[in-house]
Amino acid sequence: MTAEPTIPATPTMAESPTAATPPAAVSPPAAATPPAAPTPPAAATPPAAASRGPREKSGIPRNPGRRDLGMKATLLFPDRDIVERFYVPLIYTACRTCYSEEEPDEIFRKAVAGETDPSRQQKLIQRVIESGHGSTIEHVVFSFGIAGVSRTLSHQLVRHRAGVAFDQQSQRYVKFKDAATMTPSTIEDAGPELKERFDAQIDDSLDLYGDLLAAGIPGEDARFIFPNATRTNLVMTANLRALIHMSGLRLCTMAQWEIRRLFQLVRHEIFAVSPFLGSFLAPKCVPLGYCDEFGNRDEHCPIRPHKDNVMAAWSEKARATRGAARAAGREAPAP
Repeated sequence: MTAEPTIPATPTMAESPTAATPPAAVSPPAAATPPAAPTPPAAATPPAAASRGPREKSGIPRNPGRRDLGMKATLLFPDRDIVERFYVPLIYTACRTCYSEEEPDEIFRKAVAGETDPSRQQKLIQRVIESGHGSTIEHVVFSFGIAGVSRTLSHQLVRHRAGVAFDQQSQRYVKFKDAATMTPSTIEDAGPELKERFDAQIDDSLDLYGDLLAAGIPGEDARFIFPNATRTNLVMTANLRALIHMSGLRLCTMAQWEIRRLFQLVRHEIFAVSPFLGSFLAPKCVPLGYCDEFGNRDEHCPIRPHKDNVMAAWSEKARATRGAARAAGREAPAP
């Protein structure tokens, strides 16, 4: 990339050759005035800083982790000891059984006892996962306690079904005397008038909920007044294959900011017990090598090139190869 040219500073009157200074008028001698103290030179601006314009705004949505959203994702089971002792050996056993005459219990025993090199276990697991053989990682599960997320998030989360189980705080049986809510950062940062109107709307809804309960309205009916901003708690259990799939979608910068933050926390919890297994939780563009999000066709998120541009580059290269082959008088290979 060529550096932006530096624009020279405008010359001062003293430096300009066209700005002649008229001679001073002759005055009678006066009392000698002590010379003024010399003015220290101004600090020089580094050339790079002078030529650098305002920083370009990134097209990637702001990282939701930069703001405390008041949510938690805690790994309830398993702990690090169980993962290190049994999870990798169990996945390895599932992988190795597919390619070995040895019985699974013996493969597992050797893996747990360390008779099979742990690095060899990880190498096979990585190769099998990257090949798309996902059933081998359905044998291990992770359970999370999720607290303080909004109903907006939970409606998205429970759409994931295969390999996942959820139990959520009931709005029918729980009486929310101190219901908490989530405020989006865009509203937090909006003008004070809009923020005040949002807060007033939320407060009115929660006040009415309390009045309905006090009037004898059942909780299962009073809850109809709750906004989507209402916070909730869940327990989520998912096998590793499901977690990788969910993370691929929800860690993407195109995902909604709140659920993206949740899966940043989930990934952090998995990393704490197994950096090896946690490394597979990544935006889907990382293993794919390209972005397939329709909304990113302009590549405002530059993590990976969009598949349309990848295919266009491939087609252009194929045309150039065929043209060069024809010019050389030989048949080009079929694409």
